[in-house]
Amino acid sequence: MSMTAVVLFGLFFLLLFLNMPIAVALGLSTAATLLIFDLPIQSLPSTMFSSLTKFTLLAIPFFFLAGLILEKAGISRRLIHLAQTLTGHYTGGLAIVSVVAATFFAAISGSGPATMAAVGSIIIPAMVKAGYRSDMSGGLLATAGGIGIILPPSIAYIVYGVIAEVSIGELFIAGIIPGLLMALALIITSYFIAKKEKIPTIPKASNKEIWAAFKDAIWGLLAPIIILGGIYTGIFTPTESAVVAVFYGLFVGIFIYKEIQIKKLPAILLESAKTTSMIMLIIASASTFAWLITVEGIATDVAEALMSVADNKFTMLLIITIILLIAGMFVDAISAFYIFLPIFLPITMAMGIDPVHFGILMTLNLAIGLVTPPVGLDLFVASGLTGLSLKQISIGVIPFVLVAIVVLLLVTYIPAISLWLPELLNMR
Repeated sequence: MSMTAVVLFGLFFLLLFLNMPIAVALGLSTAATLLIFDLPIQSLPSTMFSSLTKFTLLAIPFFFLAGLILEKAGISRRLIHLAQTLTGHYTGGLAIVSVVAATFFAAISGSGPATMAAVGSIIIPAMVKAGYRSDMSGGLLATAGGIGIILPPSIAYIVYGVIAEVSIGELFIAGIIPGLLMALALIITSYFIAKKEKIPTIPKASNKEIWAAFKDAIWGLLAPIIILGGIYTGIFTPTESAVVAVFYGLFVGIFIYKEIQIKKLPAILLESAKTTSMIMLIIASASTFAWLITVEGIATDVAEALMSVADNKFTMLLIITIILLIAGMFVDAISAFYIFLPIFLPITMAMGIDPVHFGILMTLNLAIGLVTPPVGLDLFVASGLTGLSLKQISIGVIPFVLVAIVVLLLVTYIPAISLWLPELLNMR
């Protein structure tokens, strides 16, 4: 490995160890490496600016805003109530409810932490009250929150599509079955844990109660149908669908559920702007890091080293999976895409691995990273919601991470899980 690569990655991990924000660590390590090796540092501003001028990236702030508006509109509460009337009476009913509700909200928000916060703040206290262990409740919701970046509309797919120049609509379709498979795996695991620990069930809801809950939640259920249906039918692009989602959320929140007042809109916009600015700063910093990896030939050197170790795609996929699982412990999904795609994408393309399939398995890897210490974002959200330490939540998440890895391996080595639906819809 060249000295440039050693300095770049060495400084990056040193800054992470010093608890620097990921965007700062990426930017400073890149700038310092350029200065140390007398490389053209004047390229930094233009690279950062050009990385943010892609039209597709406009979907990110709008999907964040849409998810926030739909949460403030009371949709997450209504979806949880509907799921509770449908599955609450089964063994592990509330755990199943939490996964089902997280899956519903994931199909609206496109964000793991947003899904975790919206659903967990309501369901975790209810689970603890019903007899579930706090660490199990937080661990389950933290893992289920990762479904937010697996199911469409996923911000992770938008970023991957921009970097890899892959159809975002196709990625959205390809992510449906893996996302539902992850939800099913978490439900089955929750059922066996609840059965082993003899968690009491809640009374079965009547048909009248189910119908009332369905009518109350119908506007929330329509949101992903409108957003994703518009994309798949070609009525609007993913970016335009994000704008539609915002206006749909405002309509529902102001005129239907009447839980959003006009005077509260500035606060909602400010909260969304704070999150968006953080994400955009990460993208700008990560793009300069990725640019340096490419122009200095670091990506090529690493790719050649990996290909000399693994001479077939099955071994290569295993190596990449291990690298991404470890990387997910330290960096967020967006940063990981910018850091590793310049290295991994040429390798996978050369080995005949479909770029859409690779995008799904890479996203699954990074979804698991959301719940692995020390930097798992969903772990911190779960810790705040339960009042438990990061160590306690990390213990509670272990069985769910293990089953998530099983799903990851299935998706990795059975491409049809991702590619069957796009092929069925003639998108390929």
